[in-house]
Amino acid sequence: MAGIALAAGFFDAIAGGGGLITLPALLLAGIDPVAALATNKFQAASATVSATAAFARKGMIEWRRGLPMAAMAFLGGAAGALSVNLVPRTLLEALAPALLIAVALYFALSPTLNNQERRARLGAAAFCLTLAPLIGFYDGVFGPGVGSFFMVAFVLVMGQGILRAVCNSKLLNAACNLGALCVFALAGNILWPLALAMGAAALLGAQLGARCAVRFGSRLIKPLLIGVCCVMAAKLLMAPQGPWAGWLNLPG
Repeated sequence: MAGIALAAGFFDAIAGGGGLITLPALLLAGIDPVAALATNKFQAASATVSATAAFARKGMIEWRRGLPMAAMAFLGGAAGALSVNLVPRTLLEALAPALLIAVALYFALSPTLNNQERRARLGAAAFCLTLAPLIGFYDGVFGPGVGSFFMVAFVLVMGQGILRAVCNSKLLNAACNLGALCVFALAGNILWPLALAMGAAALLGAQLGARCAVRFGSRLIKPLLIGVCCVMAAKLLMAPQGPWAGWLNLPG
Protein backbone atom coordinates (compact mmCIF):
# COMPACT_ATOMS: atom_id res chain seq x y z
CA MET A 1 0.00 0.00 0.00
CA ALA A 2 2.92 2.36 0.68
CA GLY A 3 4.29 1.64 -2.80
CA ILE A 4 0.90 2.40 -4.33
CA ALA A 5 0.73 5.65 -2.34
CA LEU A 6 4.19 6.65 -3.59
CA ALA A 7 3.11 6.28 -7.22
CA ALA A 8 -0.18 8.05 -6.52
CA GLY A 9 1.61 10.96 -4.85
CA PHE A 10 3.87 11.38 -7.88
CA PHE A 11 1.01 11.52 -10.38
CA ASP A 12 -1.18 13.61 -8.08
CA ALA A 13 1.46 16.34 -7.74
CA ILE A 14 1.49 16.81 -11.51
CA ALA A 15 -2.01 16.08 -12.76
CA GLY A 16 -4.21 15.11 -9.81
CA GLY A 17 -6.11 11.84 -9.55
CA GLY A 18 -3.95 10.00 -7.03
CA GLY A 19 -7.01 9.05 -4.99
CA LEU A 20 -8.34 6.93 -7.83
CA ILE A 21 -5.22 4.79 -7.51
CA THR A 22 -5.16 4.45 -3.73
CA LEU A 23 -8.87 4.25 -2.84
CA PRO A 24 -9.65 1.17 -4.98
CA ALA A 25 -6.50 -0.47 -3.59
CA LEU A 26 -7.71 0.10 -0.03
CA LEU A 27 -11.10 -1.36 -0.88
CA LEU A 28 -9.50 -4.38 -2.58
CA ALA A 29 -7.53 -4.92 0.64
CA GLY A 30 -10.87 -5.56 2.37
CA ILE A 31 -11.02 -2.32 4.36
CA ASP A 32 -14.42 -0.91 5.35
CA PRO A 33 -15.49 1.75 2.79
CA VAL A 34 -15.78 4.61 5.31
CA ALA A 35 -12.41 3.70 6.88
CA ALA A 36 -10.90 3.41 3.39
CA LEU A 37 -12.21 6.86 2.43
CA ALA A 38 -10.89 8.40 5.65
CA THR A 39 -7.49 6.66 5.46
CA ASN A 40 -7.15 7.63 1.82
CA LYS A 41 -7.86 11.26 2.74
CA PHE A 42 -4.86 11.24 5.10
CA GLN A 43 -2.45 10.07 2.43
CA ALA A 44 -4.02 12.47 -0.09
CA ALA A 45 -3.51 15.36 2.33
CA SER A 46 0.10 14.26 2.86
CA ALA A 47 0.71 14.29 -0.89
CA THR A 48 -0.91 17.65 -1.57
CA VAL A 49 0.70 19.36 1.42
CA SER A 50 4.07 17.95 0.34
CA ALA A 51 3.60 19.16 -3.24
CA THR A 52 2.48 22.60 -2.01
CA ALA A 53 5.60 22.85 0.15
CA ALA A 54 7.81 21.89 -2.79
CA PHE A 55 6.26 24.55 -5.02
CA ALA A 56 6.43 27.09 -2.17
CA ARG A 57 10.19 26.55 -1.81
CA LYS A 58 10.48 27.53 -5.49
CA GLY A 59 8.47 30.70 -4.80
CA MET A 60 5.61 29.51 -7.01
CA ILE A 61 2.68 29.70 -4.57
CA GLU A 62 0.67 32.95 -4.58
CA TRP A 63 -0.01 33.13 -0.85
CA ARG A 64 -1.68 36.54 -0.80
CA ARG A 65 -4.41 35.62 -3.28
CA GLY A 66 -4.37 31.92 -2.56
CA LEU A 67 -4.89 31.81 1.20
CA PRO A 68 -8.48 33.18 1.14
CA MET A 69 -9.31 30.67 -1.61
CA ALA A 70 -7.65 27.91 0.41
CA ALA A 71 -9.69 28.86 3.49
CA MET A 72 -12.93 28.53 1.50
CA ALA A 73 -11.77 25.23 0.00
CA PHE A 74 -11.00 23.99 3.55
CA LEU A 75 -14.54 24.85 4.65
CA GLY A 76 -15.96 23.22 1.54
CA GLY A 77 -14.00 20.01 2.19
CA ALA A 78 -15.15 19.90 5.82
CA ALA A 79 -18.77 20.50 4.80
CA GLY A 80 -18.51 17.76 2.19
CA ALA A 81 -17.15 15.25 4.71
CA LEU A 82 -19.98 16.13 7.12
CA SER A 83 -22.48 15.59 4.30
CA VAL A 84 -20.96 12.34 3.01
CA ASN A 85 -24.08 10.36 3.94
CA LEU A 86 -26.53 13.03 2.75
CA VAL A 87 -25.44 13.68 -0.85
CA PRO A 88 -26.48 10.97 -3.37
CA ARG A 89 -23.19 9.32 -4.34
CA THR A 90 -24.78 7.88 -7.49
CA LEU A 91 -25.20 11.43 -8.81
CA LEU A 92 -21.52 12.22 -8.23
CA GLU A 93 -20.41 8.86 -9.64
CA ALA A 94 -22.41 9.57 -12.79
CA LEU A 95 -21.27 13.18 -13.12
CA ALA A 96 -17.55 12.77 -12.40
CA PRO A 97 -16.62 10.75 -15.56
CA ALA A 98 -18.37 13.30 -17.81
CA LEU A 99 -16.49 16.16 -16.12
CA LEU A 100 -13.16 14.35 -16.36
CA ILE A 101 -13.68 13.63 -20.07
CA ALA A 102 -14.54 17.31 -20.59
CA VAL A 103 -11.30 18.31 -18.81
CA ALA A 104 -9.26 15.91 -20.96
CA LEU A 105 -10.89 17.18 -24.18
CA TYR A 106 -10.29 20.80 -23.18
CA PHE A 107 -6.57 20.26 -22.62
CA ALA A 108 -6.22 17.98 -25.67
CA LEU A 109 -7.91 20.46 -28.03
CA SER A 110 -6.06 23.53 -26.71
CA PRO A 111 -2.92 23.58 -28.87
CA THR A 112 -1.76 26.87 -27.34
CA LEU A 113 -1.98 25.57 -23.77
CA ASN A 114 1.28 26.60 -22.10
CA ASN A 115 2.53 28.97 -19.43
CA GLN A 116 1.10 32.02 -21.21
CA GLU A 117 -1.30 34.08 -19.10
CA ARG A 118 -4.79 34.93 -20.43
CA ARG A 119 -7.55 37.30 -19.48
CA ALA A 120 -9.39 36.15 -16.34
CA ARG A 121 -13.11 35.47 -16.78
CA LEU A 122 -13.82 35.66 -13.05
CA GLY A 123 -12.41 37.86 -10.32
CA ALA A 124 -10.41 36.40 -7.44
CA ALA A 125 -13.14 37.26 -4.90
CA ALA A 126 -15.85 35.59 -6.99
CA PHE A 127 -13.67 32.49 -7.47
CA CYS A 128 -13.03 32.41 -3.72
CA LEU A 129 -16.74 32.48 -2.88
CA THR A 130 -17.98 30.08 -5.57
CA LEU A 131 -15.66 27.56 -7.23
CA ALA A 132 -13.20 27.14 -4.34
CA PRO A 133 -15.79 25.91 -1.78
CA LEU A 134 -17.83 24.06 -4.42
CA ILE A 135 -14.90 21.95 -5.63
CA GLY A 136 -13.78 21.55 -2.01
CA PHE A 137 -17.24 20.23 -1.09
CA TYR A 138 -17.02 17.69 -3.91
CA ASP A 139 -13.66 16.55 -2.53
CA GLY A 140 -15.11 15.98 0.94
CA VAL A 141 -18.04 13.95 -0.37
CA PHE A 142 -16.39 11.96 -3.17
CA GLY A 143 -13.06 13.29 -4.45
CA PRO A 144 -11.82 11.67 -7.70
CA GLY A 145 -10.34 14.25 -10.05
CA VAL A 146 -10.55 17.22 -7.67
CA GLY A 147 -6.97 18.29 -8.44
CA SER A 148 -7.75 18.28 -12.16
CA PHE A 149 -10.94 20.29 -11.57
CA PHE A 150 -9.04 22.94 -9.61
CA MET A 151 -6.40 23.05 -12.33
CA VAL A 152 -8.83 23.56 -15.20
CA ALA A 153 -10.68 26.19 -13.15
CA PHE A 154 -7.47 28.19 -12.75
CA VAL A 155 -6.63 27.85 -16.46
CA LEU A 156 -10.09 28.39 -17.93
CA VAL A 157 -11.65 30.81 -15.43
CA MET A 158 -8.66 32.61 -13.93
CA GLY A 159 -6.61 32.71 -17.16
CA GLN A 160 -3.46 31.25 -15.59
CA GLY A 161 -0.66 29.43 -17.39
CA ILE A 162 -0.55 25.70 -16.87
CA LEU A 163 2.42 25.55 -14.48
CA ARG A 164 1.04 28.43 -12.39
CA ALA A 165 -2.34 26.65 -12.32
CA VAL A 166 -0.70 23.40 -11.14
CA CYS A 167 1.00 25.22 -8.24
CA ASN A 168 -2.11 27.10 -7.11
CA SER A 169 -4.35 24.07 -7.49
CA LYS A 170 -2.11 22.13 -5.08
CA LEU A 171 -2.65 24.77 -2.37
CA LEU A 172 -6.44 24.56 -2.68
CA ASN A 173 -6.38 20.77 -3.02
CA ALA A 174 -4.33 20.51 0.18
CA ALA A 175 -6.77 22.81 1.96
CA CYS A 176 -9.91 20.85 1.08
CA ASN A 177 -8.13 17.56 1.87
CA LEU A 178 -7.24 18.91 5.32
CA GLY A 179 -10.82 20.13 5.88
CA ALA A 180 -12.25 16.70 5.12
CA LEU A 181 -9.45 15.01 7.07
CA CYS A 182 -10.30 16.96 10.24
CA VAL A 183 -13.88 15.69 10.12
CA PHE A 184 -12.86 12.07 9.49
CA ALA A 185 -10.23 12.21 12.25
CA LEU A 186 -12.70 13.57 14.80
CA ALA A 187 -15.12 10.79 13.83
CA GLY A 188 -12.41 8.16 14.48
CA ASN A 189 -12.60 6.66 10.98
CA ILE A 190 -8.86 6.68 10.14
CA LEU A 191 -6.72 3.52 10.38
CA TRP A 192 -3.64 5.33 11.68
CA PRO A 193 -0.84 2.73 11.20
CA LEU A 194 -1.79 2.24 7.56
CA ALA A 195 -2.48 5.95 7.06
CA LEU A 196 0.94 6.96 8.42
CA ALA A 197 2.79 4.48 6.21
CA MET A 198 0.90 5.56 3.10
CA GLY A 199 1.18 9.23 4.05
CA ALA A 200 4.98 9.05 4.31
CA ALA A 201 5.21 7.35 0.91
CA ALA A 202 2.76 9.81 -0.68
CA LEU A 203 4.81 12.71 0.70
CA LEU A 204 7.94 11.40 -1.01
CA GLY A 205 6.10 10.72 -4.27
CA ALA A 206 4.65 14.23 -4.30
CA GLN A 207 8.12 15.75 -3.82
CA LEU A 208 9.37 13.85 -6.86
CA GLY A 209 6.29 14.77 -8.90
CA ALA A 210 6.54 18.47 -8.04
CA ARG A 211 10.20 18.55 -9.08
CA CYS A 212 9.34 16.92 -12.42
CA ALA A 213 6.50 19.42 -12.98
CA VAL A 214 8.83 22.39 -12.36
CA ARG A 215 11.60 20.95 -14.53
CA PHE A 216 9.57 19.83 -17.55
CA GLY A 217 6.59 22.23 -17.37
CA SER A 218 3.75 21.95 -19.89
CA ARG A 219 5.62 19.30 -21.94
CA LEU A 220 4.98 16.85 -19.10
CA ILE A 221 1.89 18.31 -17.42
CA LYS A 222 -0.40 18.47 -20.45
CA PRO A 223 -0.06 14.85 -21.71
CA LEU A 224 -0.03 13.43 -18.20
CA LEU A 225 -3.11 15.42 -17.22
CA ILE A 226 -5.00 14.21 -20.31
CA GLY A 227 -3.95 10.62 -19.63
CA VAL A 228 -4.85 10.71 -15.94
CA CYS A 229 -8.28 12.25 -16.66
CA CYS A 230 -9.04 9.56 -19.26
CA VAL A 231 -7.95 6.75 -16.94
CA MET A 232 -9.99 8.17 -14.04
CA ALA A 233 -13.06 8.54 -16.26
CA ALA A 234 -12.69 4.97 -17.57
CA LYS A 235 -12.25 3.65 -14.03
CA LEU A 236 -15.46 5.32 -12.86
CA LEU A 237 -17.40 4.31 -15.98
CA MET A 238 -16.34 0.66 -15.64
CA ALA A 239 -17.16 0.35 -11.91
CA PRO A 240 -19.38 -2.79 -11.68
CA GLN A 241 -21.66 -1.25 -9.03
CA GLY A 242 -21.60 2.26 -10.49
CA PRO A 243 -24.47 4.11 -12.18
CA TRP A 244 -23.04 3.43 -15.66
CA ALA A 245 -22.88 -0.37 -15.18
CA GLY A 246 -26.31 -1.06 -16.67
CA TRP A 247 -25.81 1.30 -19.61
CA LEU A 248 -22.46 -0.34 -20.42
CA ASN A 249 -23.90 -3.85 -19.81
CA LEU A 250 -21.39 -4.52 -17.03
CA PRO A 251 -21.95 -7.33 -14.51
CA GLY A 252 -23.11 -6.21 -11.09
